Amino acid sequence: MVKVTFLGKHGEEIYLNPHQIEYIQCHPDTTIVMLSGKKLVVAESYEVIYKRIVDYRKEIGGFKNEE
Repeated sequence: MVKVTFLGKHGEEIYLNPHQIEYIQCHPDTTIVMLSGKKLVVAESYEVIYKRIVDYRKEIGGFKNEE
């Protein structure tokens, strides 16, 4: 799971399943669009989220078949 911080929700932190992310928009705020169509506006930049996803996939062994 990947931790993100909601904008406008008093800094509420949640954990997302990165396998459910369809895409990320970065203008002007970072918006994560889930496969369900739900949109989440978060405080983290795309680069931070990307690194967290890569770290998570390394932790669970998600890159073994992708190298």
